[in-house]
Amino acid sequence: MTRSPVHGTPTSPLTYPFDLGEDGVNRPGLHLHPTYHAVRESGTGVAEVIRPNGTRAKLVTRYDDVVHLLRDQATFSRQAALTDDEVDVEGTILGLDGAEHTEVRSVVTDHFTPKAVEKIREQIERRAADHLASMLAQEQPVDMIEAFALPFALDTISDMLGLPQQDRRQFRQWGEAFLATSTLSRAEADAAQMAMVGYLAGLIEQRRAEPADDLLSTIATRGAHLPPDRVIKLPLALLVGGWETTASSIGTFTEVLLTHPYGGHDSAYGYLADRPEEVELAVTELERMYSTAAADAMPRRVMRDVVLPGGASLRAGELVIPSHDAANYDPRVFSDPQQMNLARTPNRRLSFGFGAHHCIGRHLGHLEVVTAIRLLTRELPTLRLAGEAVRKEGIIISGLQSLPVAWS
Repeated sequence: MTRSPVHGTPTSPLTYPFDLGEDGVNRPGLHLHPTYHAVRESGTGVAEVIRPNGTRAKLVTRYDDVVHLLRDQATFSRQAALTDDEVDVEGTILGLDGAEHTEVRSVVTDHFTPKAVEKIREQIERRAADHLASMLAQEQPVDMIEAFALPFALDTISDMLGLPQQDRRQFRQWGEAFLATSTLSRAEADAAQMAMVGYLAGLIEQRRAEPADDLLSTIATRGAHLPPDRVIKLPLALLVGGWETTASSIGTFTEVLLTHPYGGHDSAYGYLADRPEEVELAVTELERMYSTAAADAMPRRVMRDVVLPGGASLRAGELVIPSHDAANYDPRVFSDPQQMNLARTPNRRLSFGFGAHHCIGRHLGHLEVVTAIRLLTRELPTLRLAGEAVRKEGIIISGLQSLPVAWS
């Protein structure tokens, strides 16, 4: 599959985000907006943008520049940019820098290493098989997001944390409200966050008194020295980020595989059904091309005058937005980046971020998606779309709202 990049120099400042409709709702499509490619391949690859709240920022799109920016917390501060965030992440690992960030993150790091994730591989595979069995028991066509991707992803991170089964549906509703950027008011989003915080505060206190063999107990005990709000917001960030991005990736990647021919097959899905050994590399390539993290990392504040490797000059005080998705198509790093190559190696995609703020759950999320795609292509080689996929609107994490499928 090949997609043509857009040529030409875009005129700054640009209205951002690029998929924003006149009604103020963000509607990202399956493919990265062409403006990203145009910015990356013109000038220094940095363009000025105007955000919905009226603030201006510099959008950085080239791989080496994005890596440089994400690596240097002292120069490019997340904490100093909090006042310009669309979602309140103050006190979470998404909104801290330096030693404070490390202190909070270190409480749970051991649970997300490759070795730790490998230990729960069988548990993850059982969860996936159980949810697929439940989907197969339903009348066709079935919404794969609702019947498989979301419950599988939510149960995986909830199992790790020790979130009671009966509370998971409510937590999902809170999380979706918290992530909404334009379909709900800020007051509604804040109310959802307060409800989640209050609920988690109760669980944390319970685990302090009676520790169990779960991640919430680790947070309650190992994080006892942290300020209370940081203790409570740590599982909040893990839960919300841990299920929404994974479920969105499973749905998006399945749609891509079913709708694009590949390797002499009518679909890339059929290609992988015949080659299960290639699923893991294929998922890595899909992560590069179809990241569900809404194209860009959270903004940083420039703390001193600096020149990026690509030559762009940034001034202290400016807001800067690193685009990992635009960087994932940089031809300076990826050969023929517009071409889907399911066997691409090496594949140094930035879909999970880079540096101190890289996604803590990247190994877990990758394993979940690989598990899901491998299971689907093995058990349902005849899977097909049974209607039009519906994309999310007005939410930070892009992806599908629904994906109707059938298999017989």
